[in-house]
Amino acid sequence: LAVQINYLVMKLLSEANATFGEPEPTEVPVRPKPGKCILVTGHDLSMLHDVLEATKDRGIQVYTHGELMPAHTYPKLKAYPHLAGHFGGAWQNQRRQFSKFPGAILVTTNCLMPLIHKSPYKDRIFTTGVCGGEDIQHLESTKDLSKLIQAAEAAPGFTEADTEFNVRDPVQKHMPPSFHVGHSYQWIVKNAQTVLKLIQEGKIKRFYLVGGCDGSEGERSFYTDLVKQLPQTSVVMTLGCGKYRINHLEEGMGKIDGTLPRLLDLGQCNDAFGAIQVALTLADALNCGVNDLPLSIVLSWFEQKAVAVLLTLLFLKVKPLYIGPKLPGFLTKNVLDVLSRDFGLVPLATEHEVEAKMSPPEWGTFQQLVSLAA
Repeated sequence: LAVQINYLVMKLLSEANATFGEPEPTEVPVRPKPGKCILVTGHDLSMLHDVLEATKDRGIQVYTHGELMPAHTYPKLKAYPHLAGHFGGAWQNQRRQFSKFPGAILVTTNCLMPLIHKSPYKDRIFTTGVCGGEDIQHLESTKDLSKLIQAAEAAPGFTEADTEFNVRDPVQKHMPPSFHVGHSYQWIVKNAQTVLKLIQEGKIKRFYLVGGCDGSEGERSFYTDLVKQLPQTSVVMTLGCGKYRINHLEEGMGKIDGTLPRLLDLGQCNDAFGAIQVALTLADALNCGVNDLPLSIVLSWFEQKAVAVLLTLLFLKVKPLYIGPKLPGFLTKNVLDVLSRDFGLVPLATEHEVEAKMSPPEWGTFQQLVSLAA
C-alpha cells in the first residue's frame, strides 16, 4: 500500500508542477550575468516562483542549482526574464560551489550539506519549508523573502568581468556554455511516432535510463564511462542529480537521424513517474510488455526519497533494474538476495570487482550493459 501511495504522490507532484505549464525543450545558460544575484537549490518549483515574483523589477538575477535546473523548461517560470541561468551541479558539491557564488542562497528542500567552520557563505544562506540545518537562518515562508533579498543586495554579485562561473565539476573538464533540458515524458509521448519510426528503421536499438541521486564516491564515474561507450544507435534518458555525471557529454552524443537527441533529460528524480509513462507508451505502441522493451534501467539511488522511487519500480514489476556500483547501506546481503531473486534487481560491479562479486546474486557489469545495445 505504501508503494502504491508513493506512485500516486509522484503523479500528483507531476500534475502540481504542470500548473506552471508543460515542460518544453529549453537551452539553459551556464554563464553569469552582471548584477546582484540569488541562487535557489532543491526541488520546489513553487518556492522558486515566489522568489521570482519577489525579485522582479529589482535588478536581481535568479539562478537555479542542483535539481532545479528543469525549472527553466516550464513556460510560466521561464517567462521571468531574470531567471538568468543555472549554476553548479549536484548536491555533494555544495560547499565548494556555494563558496564561489557571490549572492544569497535559498535551500528549498533536501539535499543540504551542513555548514563547516568558517563557511564563507554562512551569513547569506537560508532554508525554508521542511528543510533546515544547524546555524542556518530559516525562513518560515517564501511569502516574505525580505531577509533573502537584503542578503543578495549586500553581497557583491557578478560583475562585467565575470564571463564564466568560477566552478568546475570534478566529472567535467569544463562547464559547457549551456545545457539542453525539457525532454519530458509529455514531449516524448507527443513525439512517439518519430521515435517509433526510428526504432522500426533500426536507427534506435536500445534505450537506457541512467540517473538517480549522485554522490562523491569515485565508483560513480561508472555512469560517465558507460554512456561514453554506448553506440550511436542508443538513446539515453536521464533524471535526478545523477544527470551531472553525463550531461556534459550532450554535444558529443549528437542526434539520431539529425532529429532526436541521444541524451534526453526527463527532469528531477521525482520525474521517475514520467519515465514510467514513457515506457508504458512505447510498450503500448509496440504491442509488448514493458519488460519486453529494448530498455535498460541503470540507477544510482542514494537517499530515502530515491529509495521510495526504487520500491515503486519494483512494485510495478519493472525488471531488470541495475543498481550500483556503490550500493545503498540498506541493501544488506539478505535484502539484496531477496530483491535479486524475487524482483530482478541486479547489482552492478566495477570492472576490478567482477571476479570477487560474481557469486549469487548475479552481478551485472559495465561490459554487459554496453553489449545489450549491440
